[in-house]
Amino acid sequence: MPEATLEVIETPALTVLAGREVGERLARREAPDRPDGVFCANDLLAVGVLQGAGILGTLRVPEDIALVGYDDIDFAQATVVPLTSVRQPARAIGAAAVDALFAALADPDAAPQRVRFRPELVVRASTGG
Repeated sequence: MPEATLEVIETPALTVLAGREVGERLARREAPDRPDGVFCANDLLAVGVLQGAGILGTLRVPEDIALVGYDDIDFAQATVVPLTSVRQPARAIGAAAVDALFAALADPDAAPQRVRFRPELVVRASTGG
């Protein structure tokens, strides 16, 4: 079984421009030194990685590298290569936050409730799906 490794690439911001810089850096790497896939902290960063990977014309998504974002913004499905993304239940999170605020106002001494939400993986072309 091949070894799996994890590399963290820090960015100064979670923006398209920061992602583009990462994509360009990955495209400059020799094939054996590139990751098989990239998971980005948000979709804007992933869109930038997608753009940067294609700038030099040496790195194709998903053929050479798979790409996943987080948030599933509307633009994720409209990129040149539609972006696989993790979708959060935004309305449910917002409703729970309002409920928690009202509960805290009604009883400031009550213990806060723990609420969990299940994200959804939306598979699109950036991972070959």
